[in-house]
Amino acid sequence: MTILVTGATGNVGSLVFALLSEQGLPTRAAMRDAGAAGGSGDRVVFDFVDSSTWGAAFAGITTLFLMRPPAITNIERDIIPALEAARSAGVRHVVFMSLQGAERIRVVPHAKIETWLRGSGMSWTFLRPSFFMQNLSTTHATAIRDLSEIVVPAGRGRTAFVDVVDVSAVAVEALRQPEHHMDQVWTPTGAAADSYDEVASVLTIELGRRIRYTRPGLWRYARHARGTLAMPWGLVAVTAAIYTTARLGLAAGLTDDVRTVTGHPPGTLAAFARRERAAWIR
Repeated sequence: MTILVTGATGNVGSLVFALLSEQGLPTRAAMRDAGAAGGSGDRVVFDFVDSSTWGAAFAGITTLFLMRPPAITNIERDIIPALEAARSAGVRHVVFMSLQGAERIRVVPHAKIETWLRGSGMSWTFLRPSFFMQNLSTTHATAIRDLSEIVVPAGRGRTAFVDVVDVSAVAVEALRQPEHHMDQVWTPTGAAADSYDEVASVLTIELGRRIRYTRPGLWRYARHARGTLAMPWGLVAVTAAIYTTARLGLAAGLTDDVRTVTGHPPGTLAAFARRERAAWIR
């Protein structure tokens, strides 16, 4: 059994690849950048929209960790052909990084991938994590660091933030023992659902300066996402829809899936902020 990890330079994929490699499992890291593909371990250049990269990436692979590149929204054109090639090459099980609520929010790209996988003939495991804590230390780090503000249109809604470390641990178990996770859905969440006002309070305590959450509307968020974060409009729409679910109270659901799958409880927001505080230091 050889496992292919797509998105192997990202927050989740890099941890999944590292954990699998540490456990001595045959693992191949797939990434777009040829330079990043150098170094130790089994690494291969891979691009969902470049079929010339698929053969080497899928050769000998039985299990696939699937991360959708955030910029890809046309699933039928830019994701499905690669998955069809993976199936033809011998991939039998796919662990897909979806998102919490994908079964309800049919407009998000993740829902289309889930639908295709269900009918693909391959077995699958869907991971539907809640919002990553790491969104605060990556996507929203600039606004928190420079403006002391969190800019997301989530209103007063609560979110069951989860640490990427815990999500990666769940993914590794599903990849390591696919026979125990076939056709299952796991929803890794944190232990508590917090509002963004409460998130701001946690960051305020950790950083020693006031962090504000002013509950911006969709239009202000769209301008921020385009102008400051340089998101393409398609991604702005997807993220706006996701944050709207939080505003409507649909992202607050808690599960015990992290403990069930890994045997340990999920990390806390305070512990995450302490560990990654350098991201917000001026």
